[in-house]
Order: sequence, then C-alpha cells, then structure tokens
Amino acid sequence: MNGMDVTIGTTPAVLLADRALWLPTHGALVVADVHLGKSATFRAHHIPVPGGTTASDLARLDALLAHTGAASLVVLGDLLHARAGVNAALVAQLEAWRATHAALKIVLVRGNHDAHAGDPPASLRIGCVDAPAPLGEFRLHHHPCTAPDGIVLAGHLHPAVALRGRGRQKVTLPCFAVREGLVLLPAFGGFTGAAVLDAAEWAAFYAIAEGEVVAIG
Repeated sequence: MNGMDVTIGTTPAVLLADRALWLPTHGALVVADVHLGKSATFRAHHIPVPGGTTASDLARLDALLAHTGAASLVVLGDLLHARAGVNAALVAQLEAWRATHAALKIVLVRGNHDAHAGDPPASLRIGCVDAPAPLGEFRLHHHPCTAPDGIVLAGHLHPAVALRGRGRQKVTLPCFAVREGLVLLPAFGGFTGAAVLDAAEWAAFYAIAEGEVVAIG
C-alpha cells in the first residue's frame, strides 16, 4: 500500500495514499471525516444518490488495518453523517464489520456531525471523547486549531489542493496539509466534498494522485 514516510515532530509517521495516517510508534491508524450513512441520509430526504459507499469505505478500512496491523483506529470526527442515515441496515452492517475486528480499539473524537448524529450505538464498542484527546506528542481534534502543549491532528475541512497545468488544465486533489503545530487530514469517506485550501496559509501540501502521495511546496 503506497504512502510517504515522514516525521511529525519527533514521531515517525506514514501518509497513506488511501487518505489515512499511520503512526507505527502508537500502533494507531488515524482517519478523519468518514461520514458513514451519508448516502442513506440523502435518500431519506428523497435525494437519489448511489448506494454502496459504506461498504466501499469499510473495505478500504479493512485493507488499511490489514496492511498496518494497527491495534487502534482513531477517527478525528464525523464518523456518522447524520441521525437520519443511522438506520437499522447501517447499524447491522457496522456491527458485522465490527465483529471481524473484535480486538481493535476504536476511538472517536467527536466532530460537528457527530453532535447531530449522536454517539454510535453501544454495540459497536467505540470510545467517544471530546477534543483535545492526547496521543503522545499529539492532540487529537476535529476542528483545526493549535495547542500550546502538542501537535494537533485534525480534519473537518476535507482539504484539497488545486494544481494547474498548461492552458486551462486544472486538477483538484485531496491532500494532507501541514503548518506549524497542525497536520490536517483529508476526508476518508468516499462520498464527501473537498475544499481547496489557500497555499499561502500552509507550509506544505501532500497531495494524493493516482494512488501516490506527492509533496507540494
């Protein structure tokens, strides 16, 4: 599985091309903005959208967990999209997935969508905490911010970078974004939007293109 080895502060890390961060020292796989149940939420409001996004996202998590051998999964907010999407079918699907990862510790740092969707069902055995949550030299948040006592890992913005080529060629790519004291993760969910960040506000971007992580800036 493709990724880029980096050091964040003093901690070895891998920026994974499947929009996740691997922290081998902590045995932790970190993702942000999964938005499970988003397509079901749209359909509940009579907006026709394709199904299957939850199965696809869970399959990607399966592959990442198998590749890294992670002991824990950390979600930096917005695990669930909305209360309307948390139906019996979704809960059953998540329970079946959880049963295949019974030993995995899962921690959710509550985000703004989690506040509306509510905590996941107790059957999923997900520890729900409010920010900031400590992990070594990191402080885990959903919303980007800075912390006086550590490096913030956050999500929320669904970061992307716009690259321009000759003529009017333009491509928008999901990315990790870095500046002093803050690492912003791309949205993990396959059915999410993206926000192009202002390059002047960030020290570096690590774009995800064709299954590779590419440093920009």
